[in-house]
Amino acid sequence: MDVIAATTGTPFSHLLRTTTHDKHDEANASPFIGHLLAGRLGIAAYARYTEQLWFVYRALEEAGEALRDDPVAGPFVRDELLRTVELERDLTFLLGDGWRSGVTPLPATAAYVARVEECARTWPAGFVAHHYTRYLGDLSGGQVIRDQAEKTWGFSRKGDGVRFYVFEEISNPAAFKRMYRELLDTVNADDLEKQRIVEECRRAFDFNSAVFWELNEAYPLSA
Repeated sequence: MDVIAATTGTPFSHLLRTTTHDKHDEANASPFIGHLLAGRLGIAAYARYTEQLWFVYRALEEAGEALRDDPVAGPFVRDELLRTVELERDLTFLLGDGWRSGVTPLPATAAYVARVEECARTWPAGFVAHHYTRYLGDLSGGQVIRDQAEKTWGFSRKGDGVRFYVFEEISNPAAFKRMYRELLDTVNADDLEKQRIVEECRRAFDFNSAVFWELNEAYPLSA
């Protein structure tokens, strides 16, 4: 069914949220995330997860630089969201100064990155789908991971190890998210393109789920 045509008049941001809710829940139901949030995993698992985030955000943000003037993707490329530098600070804290020589993407992460890069090259609206899926999640559910990391490993609030989750240039996250949703509601795309964005958002959640499952295989709980 054409979801867009069937819900004419519904704000696109609301449509995105409701039509991807099941995929969002699937990703959050990953055993890895459950164990991480419960404090059952060691700091090595958290560091490995942070590595995977770095590969994804490096791809998103390098692509974003090339899309700043694009009529579809350009309005979403905002400096206050950039996370790569903060991830690099976290990885230096977690793994030491030579961390770059030792990090590798999981197969699921490599596939995720390849799709982000493909969208950026060939389909800016698809890039928007990945941008939305990641950054709105960071400003919302990502804060739960930050709080748990601080409690489990004694990181100081807004300090090294959790800088990825701290958006210092966004003083009012709720207001920023409203603004971002307004951008979605006015995205330069027709109904067919919006339908494709919805489908790509669902695909983005699937990529995230795949990364979590591979992390779960790498860090199973001891019997």
